[in-house]
Amino acid sequence: LEKRGSWRAGKKKKEAEEAQRIAVKPETQACRVTRSNFSDAKIERIIRSKIPGYDPFRDAGDCVFDFDAARSIIRFFHCSLRHCKGPIAGQPFLLEEWQIAVLANAFGWKRPNGRRRYRKIFLFVPRKNGKSPIAAGGVLYLIMEDGERGAEVYGAARVYKQASVIWSYASGMVKQDPALDEKCSIFKGQSRSIEYVDPDGFQSIYRVLAADALSEHGQNTSGYVIDEVHALADGEMIDVLETSTGARPQPLGFYISTSDFERPVSPCNDMHKYASGVRDGLVDNPYFLPVIFEAGRDDNWADPAVWARANPNLGISLTTEYMEEQCKKAQATPAFENTFKRLNLNIRTEQDVRWIVKGKWDACVGEVDAKALEKQTCYGGLDLATTSDITCLVLAFPQDRGIKLLAFYWVPQETVAIRDKRDRTTYQKWVDQGIIRTTPGDMTDYGFVRKDINELADTYGIKQIAVDRVFQGAQLSHELEQDGMDVLAFGQGFRSMAAPTSEFDRLIRAGELEHGGCPVLSWHASNVSVRLDDAGCMKPSKVKSTEKIDGIVSAIMAVGLCMAHEEKKSVYATRGVIAL
Repeated sequence: LEKRGSWRAGKKKKEAEEAQRIAVKPETQACRVTRSNFSDAKIERIIRSKIPGYDPFRDAGDCVFDFDAARSIIRFFHCSLRHCKGPIAGQPFLLEEWQIAVLANAFGWKRPNGRRRYRKIFLFVPRKNGKSPIAAGGVLYLIMEDGERGAEVYGAARVYKQASVIWSYASGMVKQDPALDEKCSIFKGQSRSIEYVDPDGFQSIYRVLAADALSEHGQNTSGYVIDEVHALADGEMIDVLETSTGARPQPLGFYISTSDFERPVSPCNDMHKYASGVRDGLVDNPYFLPVIFEAGRDDNWADPAVWARANPNLGISLTTEYMEEQCKKAQATPAFENTFKRLNLNIRTEQDVRWIVKGKWDACVGEVDAKALEKQTCYGGLDLATTSDITCLVLAFPQDRGIKLLAFYWVPQETVAIRDKRDRTTYQKWVDQGIIRTTPGDMTDYGFVRKDINELADTYGIKQIAVDRVFQGAQLSHELEQDGMDVLAFGQGFRSMAAPTSEFDRLIRAGELEHGGCPVLSWHASNVSVRLDDAGCMKPSKVKSTEKIDGIVSAIMAVGLCMAHEEKKSVYATRGVIAL
């Protein structure tokens, strides 16, 4: 009874302080609308109906809903916060009903002792639906209006840059409002934070964290936001933050994410499964708020009605025109289909997807005359693989419109018959046709390959060769440099491969690539998949270890060199050479 009486006294004090704040600060139209339009009945309708598949009253037990507390968080957004980015920057942050449902449920429900009901909120919403601004406003409320003295709120993500996104929104909102700006101190640089000192002199703070800084994290967390949960490699960050809240009476954690790939270890997929169980009544946890907006795997992903169901802010922060553009791109580009499904509809997909459409590839045969290409400028991509595997050099010849490819292959002579059986293809036939060259023995003779490449350099105008230095790459690269060639180490990660892979894809779709119908290169094209990262960037991959894609990897590296040299050429053509 003493605790409940203390809570009621505290609530009355806070209501008095809120009334005083409103009386002193001139009301905006948004404030007046908030005070007059949000009746108990309207708020109850919203919190019951706007979170897909979830009724917060179903498992409430002895928890009660505090309508005044719900109005407090709504009023904070409408009266104190303004948008800080895009075309609506400077305008009051007027919440959509689905956003009200999230915040009112999170802050309105109370346990019998007056403390907050919900401890965790899983906000699973596709991109461009305004997840970060909601979280930013929630963070500011936690350090200024939640009644937690000396609050410590942390914004976390896999990398510091991502963890700073919500901070950038929160700091921008503070600067938009003179009253908030006067109360808060914003710190930039490598220790990004927002500090607030309440009228009694207690300091609260919101600070940015990244996975590599968890060891420096304190042990008295009152609130936290983990952004892009799908990007986490494991659950360490979640464990550290959750276990640091033990000393706080009503900690609150926001878990924000779009869908992850289908992969063996995924904190996001694990949390999605748990949240779906809570939503569907299969998991008993009345203190976990599951907010899941998604399309079903069997839904027609090109249907605008499906877009609307998965994207609660469609037509507001997310335009229909954008969705139409992305959908058309997905329909035209198989490799982008999964990206569209995952990022724009929250449909979990495989990370590796088949890439090159046979019809598009076959249409790119073109005319590739090796004799006519002699002495023409070209760039090479060399994939050496292992000493017993296939070695490939692809030369890319920039043309007025597009690129022509010439591919050269080497395999150990004594492995040809084995390869025919293992890879279920026709190595011997290609050797007999002169398409694949053989090196003596059962291991690739890199001295033989070196000699052939030098002869090719005498025949064609090879300006530079990109080499994956893994395996035998470093040694042969050094030897080719000794022979006078310009050799560049070319990484195989997303940073190096994403742009040239995207350009290779564009060249195929635009019909600007000519490969001459090389059967080995066409075989590799039929095998290649692409692996997607969180940003939708792609690089070549193979689903099965026996499938060969070496020629496509080499071609992509060669295209990457063409791109790099074309950019340099463009700079000099427009700017000229600067004399220092």
